[in-house]
Amino acid sequence: MAQVQTADATASVLYDEKIDLRALSDPVTAALDADKREGLLLAVRARWVALVVIALFLPYVNPTWGVLYYEAMLVGFALIGWAQIKAGRLGASKRELALVFCDLALMTFIQVVPNPFMEHEFPAAMQYHFGSFKYFFVLLAGATMAYSWRTVFAVGTWTSGLWIGGLIWISFQPPVLPEVSQDIQVLLANHPNLLKFLDPNDVRIPGRVEEILVFLIVAGILALGGRRTSRLLRKQAEVARERANLARHFPPNIVDQLAIRDQPLGAVRDQDVAVMFVDIVGFTKLAEKQTAGQVVGTLREFHARMERAVFDHDGTLDKFLGDGLMATFGTPEPGPQDASNALACAQTMIAAMDVWNRERQAMGAEVIRISIGLHYGGVVLGDIGSDRRLEFAVLGDAVNVASRLEGLTRRLDVRVAVSDDLIERARGEAAEEATGETDELLAKLTSVGPQDLRGRDEPIVVWAR
Repeated sequence: MAQVQTADATASVLYDEKIDLRALSDPVTAALDADKREGLLLAVRARWVALVVIALFLPYVNPTWGVLYYEAMLVGFALIGWAQIKAGRLGASKRELALVFCDLALMTFIQVVPNPFMEHEFPAAMQYHFGSFKYFFVLLAGATMAYSWRTVFAVGTWTSGLWIGGLIWISFQPPVLPEVSQDIQVLLANHPNLLKFLDPNDVRIPGRVEEILVFLIVAGILALGGRRTSRLLRKQAEVARERANLARHFPPNIVDQLAIRDQPLGAVRDQDVAVMFVDIVGFTKLAEKQTAGQVVGTLREFHARMERAVFDHDGTLDKFLGDGLMATFGTPEPGPQDASNALACAQTMIAAMDVWNRERQAMGAEVIRISIGLHYGGVVLGDIGSDRRLEFAVLGDAVNVASRLEGLTRRLDVRVAVSDDLIERARGEAAEEATGETDELLAKLTSVGPQDLRGRDEPIVVWAR
């Protein structure tokens, strides 16, 4: 039956909620996980390139042995990036968050603690004078690759906490070069604002508060944007999944119509449709002469050709039945040419098999014969199954009759057996069309009179080809 699986599992695929990856659709989960890993790999490679450039540039701006301290810190950033690739997965794991914190802690350490290998004594408060806080924004941008708004917001709050912690640590350090601060205070006694700017032991608290506030605002905006993006991605994943499910069973033009409906397949209802059953005659003996791989290859080729014929005539591929299939015409919505489309589809299938058999004979392969049964009548349409797995089912006597007609072809030694009900319906449709194509299809059929069908009390008039 046409499988229309619910999208509830996919609806939980995001980042603004706790994710149960086991509940997700495997293709969706794999796609999101692969995309995140690809993004992380790209970000870490960019990090490594940047670190190499910085490592080469540092000796130029700091041609002392103290530069080795910063080179070692760069190696630390490179190793954290490598670990992030190993730990990266959909959502945000504890290991991944721990590595993000290590990034922030290392960045804070470099910016707050003076280089212990510097040749001259240096006030720790001067570390806040260089405007190096902007490098935290690079780490914030990298956090967006986690597909988690919580991770982005955590970077904002952790950075603020670490930056404040560094500020508190410096405030407890004894002044370095206090005489310089005293001299500046004497020289700039009448210029207090300039004094705060030039005092090497002043951490400039207003500036630090401004940095934290701006960083939190940017982190909050990115987190909200990430949450909105994740919701949009979730909706798109649901739509793509639903369209993929529909595309397995309906032709593209019908999929486009169904995709924009709130209830694509509608409620349970009675409806008249044309039902088709197709089967390979003697497939068991054919399979005995082939390997398992050859059998599967033959079935795939057969199914592909039959599927194309069904979709080309606005039919619905209900299901594959091993070496056969069931198709309907007039589902999920009835059309003006359902019976005629079923006849035309049968004609196309026969022609497709003739072409394929010529190709097989040219390769020395055995000819494949198919049998087709067609009937038009009332059925019940609707979803059946559990909430976890629903199937769009076509049920009723018309389905049974079409199946029996397909089996009747072997007794009559014909390729197509059609019920008189479908013939009458097709004649009615032919009267309304101007091309005469249906009349041509009907002319190829011959009445074989009333026939008994297994499981039915009354015989039905059958037409055959």
